[in-house]
Amino acid sequence: MNRKLEQYIRDHSTAEDPVLEDLFRQTHIRFVNPNMSTGNLQGKFLEMISFMINPQNILEIGTYTGYSAICLAKGLRQGGRLYTVEINDELSDFAHSYFIKAGVENIITQISGNAIDIIPSLTIEFDLVFIDGDKREYCEYFKVAIEKVRKGGFILADNVLWGDKVLEKETKDQQSVGILNFNEMLMNEKDIEHVIIPLRDGITLIRIL
Repeated sequence: MNRKLEQYIRDHSTAEDPVLEDLFRQTHIRFVNPNMSTGNLQGKFLEMISFMINPQNILEIGTYTGYSAICLAKGLRQGGRLYTVEINDELSDFAHSYFIKAGVENIITQISGNAIDIIPSLTIEFDLVFIDGDKREYCEYFKVAIEKVRKGGFILADNVLWGDKVLEKETKDQQSVGILNFNEMLMNEKDIEHVIIPLRDGITLIRIL
């Protein structure tokens, strides 16, 4: 996105939550690949989507440092819960510390491990799923996650434009290939509707029919 246009959007949108602002800053100071953090514009979008759906249960694939989990958890209905799965257990304590600061620690369950192995064992029906893990495994995430989503529920998938690399059809980069395969797979899926939203690095919004 044009930087001046992005700044204009920021200036004319609700200001970032101070806890999330600090989380974003500390992520950039302490961790490699801080661009993996959701950030203000996308975070507010996720929060709004969650409030609109008002889910009882949310599944997140890829916690990283917890920004998106906090945003999504804000829209949970009374008594709802967000389950977030992260393969890198070294991030768990840091993310949890910000769940406490944001006041959502009691409605978030953190799970360490590979989501592809974990999700089939969950006996929970989800209203909303957010996919933001290893891009090479997006197709597999979708296949295991959709089995746990109620009819009429939603799946969000992040980074589906992958820095415009989706336009490079001959790429050998496995992360790019994973995104390309995912985008093509959705075109052949039955019983869904979906649209790519060009926000940040692209988010696909999927409705289960």
